Amino acid sequence: MAVRKLLVPLAGVDADDVAISTAAEVVKLWRAHILAVHFYVPATMFAAGPDVFPIGMIDQVVDEHESQRADQMEVAQQRFNRIAEQCGLQLAPAMHNADRATAEFAVSTGRPDEVVAQLARLADMTVVPHLNLDRDSIFADALHAALFDSGRPVLIAPHRRLATIGRRICVAWNGTAESASGVQAVLPWLKQAEAVRVLTATGYQRRGPEAAELAAYLALHEVKAEVVVFPPVQGSVGLGLLQAVRAFDADLLAMGAYSHPRWRQTILGGVTRSVLEGAALPVLMSR
Repeated sequence: MAVRKLLVPLAGVDADDVAISTAAEVVKLWRAHILAVHFYVPATMFAAGPDVFPIGMIDQVVDEHESQRADQMEVAQQRFNRIAEQCGLQLAPAMHNADRATAEFAVSTGRPDEVVAQLARLADMTVVPHLNLDRDSIFADALHAALFDSGRPVLIAPHRRLATIGRRICVAWNGTAESASGVQAVLPWLKQAEAVRVLTATGYQRRGPEAAELAAYLALHEVKAEVVVFPPVQGSVGLGLLQAVRAFDADLLAMGAYSHPRWRQTILGGVTRSVLEGAALPVLMSR
């Protein structure tokens, strides 16, 4: 199935630029559509009561919040329009059988994590910027919501825009349902890639099909994939995976995302966290 629609959450900050430009490269490849959404959180959703602010100050706090949010929305739209124009996107609603990539800006009211989860369910993927999981709470919330509540993959943009995306693809494989979901998400890309490499490691493999079996499965889809077993680096499978990706000169990594089954707020650890914080290329994650 071809890619047709990307969701891009915007916060009106510098990190928006690479997320938009990365999404632009994807939609130009597929003649698809970007829905860029800035989130408006009304003051009534968080305004504290008189036990925190004196009654006379509540209106002032609300007014300041509304003014700040209006400024952020304007900045977010200006950034979006500028990057979209630079990338040659047509500013228009989504169109069936469009002959070129399109994009539109929208504002949604509500908690960003809830809105992202809902909008992402009707997008082929959500694009978020490269982030520090301990610092960038807005985009971390968007990443978490899309991964865990939408049933759809997430594309994490790199720090800097790359010249290409999806020509040389690495697939991280360990036999789990999550890694199988990653393969399913990237399959349309694999069919038109110049080179594909399946990466696995002895300490990474779980109970499930081996990498050679994945390569045989991909061959049924007319995708030729080379299997490479990579070693850990400094005892870290995640660092070893990133080194193997660099050695292949990949411009896209597809993988499953893993979580602790009970503690959602500390969901991303181990290999997933290493990749998210250290990857210098777009990463397509699924679970």
